[in-house]
Amino acid sequence: MRAPVLTTLALIAFAANSLLCRLALRGQAIDPATFSAIRIVSGALILGLLVRWPSDAPPASGGSSWTSAGLLFLYAAPFSFAYLHLSAGTGALLLFASVQATMVVAALARGERPRPIQWVGLILAIAGLVYLVLPGLTAPDPISAFLMFLAGVAWGLYSLRGRSTTAPLAQTAGNFARAVPMALVLCLVAWPVPSVKASGVLWAVLSGAIASGIGYALWYAALRHLTAMTAAIVQLAVPILAGAGGVLVLGEVLTIRLAFAAVLVLGGIGIAILGRAPAR
Repeated sequence: MRAPVLTTLALIAFAANSLLCRLALRGQAIDPATFSAIRIVSGALILGLLVRWPSDAPPASGGSSWTSAGLLFLYAAPFSFAYLHLSAGTGALLLFASVQATMVVAALARGERPRPIQWVGLILAIAGLVYLVLPGLTAPDPISAFLMFLAGVAWGLYSLRGRSTTAPLAQTAGNFARAVPMALVLCLVAWPVPSVKASGVLWAVLSGAIASGIGYALWYAALRHLTAMTAAIVQLAVPILAGAGGVLVLGEVLTIRLAFAAVLVLGGIGIAILGRAPAR
């Protein structure tokens, strides 16, 4: 039962992160560069404390690397900037399409051979996502579309690198710590920034410390029990969870479209997981 619990908690954290980003950036309470920096720094701080507790010894890197830190930064920063000029539907479709493409191609290249029923589940889940975001799709701004595509590829690669970790908490902490200088350089490049509201800082801290820092550590722990194909497919549940969170937390309206899309996406994920083949 460990893998399903870890995976579910990680996906809930991803959805919460989406809601927090929406609250901060759409309300113009903070700019993307400052949001990304606070998000990464707060994630590094909370993870550093968790790795050290209850020992006073310096934390081990757990296999973290500058490459993984760079991929983490290349996901977080472009994601924030891209949503300034993308609708929620267009952004979600671009992000998850690039994540899926990256992880599925990597899975095939590494020798994973999904069964036909898994492909059926993947197609059904993607169809549910497209159905969910279709009304909000618009012709994307080319630069914003590229930034979101870059964020998706970076996240896919970051996830793949986590499948071999033996110390998910320590490795995630090391990745966040190494990403801090990159985030600070981004702030210097973007200086001067617009006025930052206290609410924007609060959403960024919650996004970094809880939804990103702890959430990504849970994801790395879950990845040890998932094939690359399965890890790619289950992430399609995030827009559904974010939509449900919008209904429960932000007071958004529960629509028939969201309910039907949830059935398609979650049903497709269930079919793909139940029909999964051995890793090789």
